[in-house]
Amino acid sequence: MEVKETKNAEIRVPAEPYEFTFDPTRVALLCIDFQRDFVEAGGFGESLGNDVSTLRGAIAPTRKVLDCFREQDWMVIHTREGHREDLSDLFPSKRDRGNPTLRIGDIGPMGRLLTRGSKGHDIIPELYPIEGEVVLDKPGKGAFYGTDLETILRAGGITHLILTGVTTEVCVQSTAREANDRGFDCLILSDCTGSYFPEFYESALHMFKAQGGIVGWVGTSTDLLTAVDAAIPEIGESK
Repeated sequence: MEVKETKNAEIRVPAEPYEFTFDPTRVALLCIDFQRDFVEAGGFGESLGNDVSTLRGAIAPTRKVLDCFREQDWMVIHTREGHREDLSDLFPSKRDRGNPTLRIGDIGPMGRLLTRGSKGHDIIPELYPIEGEVVLDKPGKGAFYGTDLETILRAGGITHLILTGVTTEVCVQSTAREANDRGFDCLILSDCTGSYFPEFYESALHMFKAQGGIVGWVGTSTDLLTAVDAAIPEIGESK
């Protein structure tokens, strides 16, 4: 992967609980579960009784960050939660929890819910992967569970992660905690993530940055992009 030369060795991003710094040759963007099943009407999220419109505010800011990473040829990884068509990787406890009317694997308006190969399982058009970007299918909430994500990151020399995605308190939080335990530094972009429940969103962000950043850092897409612009002027000149 070719990375454009930077003016400074580090990019410094205002964040909480303190400044997040990263080497641009060792950073990756994770777009976690921006799937139609979670973000659009007729998907798995709505089948659980959720208002999916609460997640859509994260799409536009994430697209700006995604465009920046693409312009710099920095690593981008998209994740999709879902199960094999035969559901052999689906635990009954997950399938039946909450006694839902429609379960994972059942037919919904966008095909079989949270099942690989269905329309609902795929990533939304606004953030759709392009050639060369990793698309990682995962059977659970955390992006490291049952996947080769860690191998991909280690092979690419990645040490720092920028996290976006849905939902804040479930798949994003699970991934951030898994990454933290594996020695990766994570910046969670507050405007690039969302929840069906505003109180869970706020609580998760507080937990990430508590106790000196026990899980990670919390910042915004605006501050990240401003920091990148300052370190790599050609991004700003090309906009």
